[in-house]
Amino acid sequence: MLRRRGLGRVGRPGLVGTVARTAVIAGTATAVSGGMTRRQQAKAQQAAEADAYREQQEQAQYADATAQQAPPPPPPPPAAPAGGTDAKLEQLTKLGELKAQGILTEAEFEAQKAAILGG
Repeated sequence: MLRRRGLGRVGRPGLVGTVARTAVIAGTATAVSGGMTRRQQAKAQQAAEADAYREQQEQAQYADATAQQAPPPPPPPPAAPAGGTDAKLEQLTKLGELKAQGILTEAEFEAQKAAILGG
């Protein structure tokens, strides 16, 4: 009977074959695990960047809304001293300017005007 050399054993693999197969399996598992880890880290990074962007936009909108609010109207001018037509005229002129600028409403203007003229 002739026996051929180099064909290997039939049945279970030898020690070298088992070690080689184990190395291939371990290398594949490591590569797959590393790829999954990198993908998870990339997704987490994208989510963090999206959250930061959203927060930045919300802060910008809040700053815009705050800046657009009109400042409170200035306190009413002090009442005119008794007498002094020039002082009353000057106060009425200032009140008219404040109303023209939109700082005072019509009702506020009328109330201040009545206080100056009639006391």
